[in-house]
Amino acid sequence: MQGLQDLEVFVRAVDAGSLSGAARQLGVTPAAASAAVKRLEAELQAPLLVRSTRSLRLTPQGELFLAHCRQALELLATGRDAVQGGQQVMRGLLQLSLPSDLGRNVILAWLDAFQAQHPQVTLRVQLSDRLADIYRQPVDLAVRYGAPSDSSLIALPLAASNRRVLCAAPAYLARAGYPGTPHELERHNCLCYILGEELHSVWRFEREGEVATVTVRGDRMADDGEAVRRWAVAGHGIAYKSALDVADDLQTGRLVRLCGEWQGEAAPLNLLCADRRQLSPVVQALRGFLTERLARRAAGTVPAAPPASANPEAAFPVGG
Repeated sequence: MQGLQDLEVFVRAVDAGSLSGAARQLGVTPAAASAAVKRLEAELQAPLLVRSTRSLRLTPQGELFLAHCRQALELLATGRDAVQGGQQVMRGLLQLSLPSDLGRNVILAWLDAFQAQHPQVTLRVQLSDRLADIYRQPVDLAVRYGAPSDSSLIALPLAASNRRVLCAAPAYLARAGYPGTPHELERHNCLCYILGEELHSVWRFEREGEVATVTVRGDRMADDGEAVRRWAVAGHGIAYKSALDVADDLQTGRLVRLCGEWQGEAAPLNLLCADRRQLSPVVQALRGFLTERLARRAAGTVPAAPPASANPEAAFPVGG
């Protein structure tokens, strides 16, 4: 290959969505940028981009090659910083997929602080509770609850001990009463979460070796974790949420934790990637940054409130 600049042209063209955009960023002519990509394709004997006058897209070979290009350029930058001495500079593009609720309401602000510490880091963020296809979509890392369904993915713990908690707003509890045990949830309006095509309506709890499994019902279901939390805060029913998602609501009293002597299901938070070679210095720095803040957030969780005396018959009727 003629030079590493050809690799940078290719990566910049993908990120900018055009060869002309890459040319502007690198201070070269569009013709020079086009020639750089053609040299790469000739060397690899494979097409990397499908180009038109207005847009471009990656070929399957281009998708495969892109990840290696990013790693090569990042390693080169790291080596240059080391040789030129001094303090290592964190830089590069991080393409992240974050869960809707925790991502939008907590992690985005943390990422602002991370970029303030490392101003040469660029972020591209996707907010969704659906697990992004790391192999096909422009996503390098995904933050997700639970073990990945794809066993080929690398899962790095961010908050391994996190669990779900049962909670509701004071307004709902004043109207419907407190469930004394998980089994009493059958008489309450429960706010259910949908992931993919699966409705999570079977809630499990443990207490000193005893297991309680309850099939709940309710008049609201969503495939977005933030929607479920908002419904709970608004007093529409009982939610079974990650403790990390509702930590602020519990601390401020917007939500009250229920059945505190029962332990909710494990909901470990992980950082997922496709290959350990993606664990660059900047990724490792981000993982440490998030892990430390998640630990502080978990430590602030409010203990469960004792059940108030309530008439079980006053429980909110399902669908009411």
